[in-house]
Amino acid sequence: MLGVLGVVYGDIGTSPLYALKAALLHFEDGGIEEWEVLGVLSLIFWSLMLTVTIKYVAFVMQADNKGEGGIMALMALAQRTASTERGKFVIAIFGITGASLFLGDGMITPAISVLSAVEGLKVINPVFEDVVIPLTLGVLLALFLVQYRGTGSMGRVFGPVCALWFATIGVLGLIECVHYPPVLAALSPWPAINFALHYHLAAFIAMGAVVLSVTGAEALYADMGHFGRKPIRLVWLFFVLPALTLNYLGQGALLLRHPEAISNPFFILAPEWFRAPLVLLATAATIIASQSMISGAYSIARQCVQLGFAPRLEVKHTSATSEGQIYMPQVNFALLVGVVILVLEFKNSDSLAAAYGLAVTGTFLCTTVLALLVFRRQFGWHWLLVGLVFTPLLLLDFSYFIATALKIPEGGYVPVVIGLVTFSLMYIWYRGRELLFVRFRQDSLPLKSFLARLPQSRTIRVPGIAVFMTGQADFLPGALLHNLKHNKVLHERVLFVTVRNEDIPNVAPEKRAEVTELGPDIHRVILCYGFQESPNIPRELERLAAEGHFAFETMQASYFLGRETVVAAAVPKMWPWQQWIFTLLSRNSVPATEFFKIPSDRVVELGVRVAI
Repeated sequence: MLGVLGVVYGDIGTSPLYALKAALLHFEDGGIEEWEVLGVLSLIFWSLMLTVTIKYVAFVMQADNKGEGGIMALMALAQRTASTERGKFVIAIFGITGASLFLGDGMITPAISVLSAVEGLKVINPVFEDVVIPLTLGVLLALFLVQYRGTGSMGRVFGPVCALWFATIGVLGLIECVHYPPVLAALSPWPAINFALHYHLAAFIAMGAVVLSVTGAEALYADMGHFGRKPIRLVWLFFVLPALTLNYLGQGALLLRHPEAISNPFFILAPEWFRAPLVLLATAATIIASQSMISGAYSIARQCVQLGFAPRLEVKHTSATSEGQIYMPQVNFALLVGVVILVLEFKNSDSLAAAYGLAVTGTFLCTTVLALLVFRRQFGWHWLLVGLVFTPLLLLDFSYFIATALKIPEGGYVPVVIGLVTFSLMYIWYRGRELLFVRFRQDSLPLKSFLARLPQSRTIRVPGIAVFMTGQADFLPGALLHNLKHNKVLHERVLFVTVRNEDIPNVAPEKRAEVTELGPDIHRVILCYGFQESPNIPRELERLAAEGHFAFETMQASYFLGRETVVAAAVPKMWPWQQWIFTLLSRNSVPATEFFKIPSDRVVELGVRVAI
């Protein structure tokens, strides 16, 4: 339970720092009336109920991919239901759109969370205003610089700190509710309905800020593989939801009694003697929330690599016992640069709140669409039941999305730009690899044809083991053709190794490898890995040799890899700028030797020009 608190609920747990304030600031001209406060509070409460409790806790968390959750796992699950390649491609578009927006969210969350916590210093004393930005940057820089150590040591204190955080904000809210019980009327949906009917389209402005109260809901689903459904559901229903509700109601009660508290209702809710400790506790909570999003960005990035939507990236495991604890230097650096730019550009949490919602609502919308497909096709729900459950959720997510889209001129362009850039890179890489594979199949010799001609070719077999890495298991690797063309020899033992990425998190050990003997001392090896696993080719080949599938000695093996240079075909299938980006991504991807854990001193690389 403590682990769930520390990892899953850090982001949504820090939303009270800014959500209610951001929603009411749009209506403070001329003073805020009681029905307006109750209306916004009701919108927040029912957003928590509908989006988190009903959508994620009750329904979406049922759509697990071998126990794993998250937008990419859901995409892989939905793709199994597609009967055509076009259908799979459309589903992939939703998946990479959601993943792109999630990565954008990973930049904005640390910036707004830590900034809103440090701003509590201004409530203690306005003299601290000049140190808010430098202190925020210092905290964020320290957070990103210690990522290489992993979350194991930090995780031991995350749970207790979050438990203290939720207990504290719940008690503070409860005390204020006791002082002003009429605020409990916000638990009814009628104040929200009344608010929407009064403001009509202008209510969308409030909805764009209300959605900040449910940021982090995606973490319930994304982290399901680490903890399972039951602990996440229990902690939400019996601890996190009551604490958040009490705190929002407490802030509302405070504003109804003291409207001037709109400057920062969260910190003014606490007595003066407790505000300094609360700033420290809030900073710790926001660091935990930021850590949760950073770790989530690592997981999403690795899933994108394994599913073929991103080039190979460096993955470092920070735990000897937990496969999921990883550190990705390139992703960490990109997030750090983005976070620093956001803090320096927006300078306060109120301005940054305008940039926050669009990434979240876009991910919500993509998740709902993919979940609808899974429940209809994979689980076999009747279309009437699917419509009854998911139509209201789609309408709610679409309302959120439209509401946050209205804030594009104020800062909502930030996640749009981040999402578009990330989406474009993923799409170009995916499209480029598909074209490469098509070209390989057109230009390569079928493996069966080569093996049939081999006995008559009088090819000289030399001592040693040659391991040819190939992405096409049924075609002859280009590296072997070049080796025969230039060196006129073939090793006495040959292994054709293909790594196949499955749409499940982890592949069972007994299903890891498929070995086929193609000829005398010639074997084809297909190694299967899930999207949460990191390949290790030499280790698997040694294991298969120990099981008696073939003879293999590490120090006698030479690994032959092809290095492709992409050039424009006579009739190019990609725009020149897309081809340039694809080439740039290829050159800067992690070398295959490092990604597949192949000893660099045992590698022979052969270049080949490929026209697409």
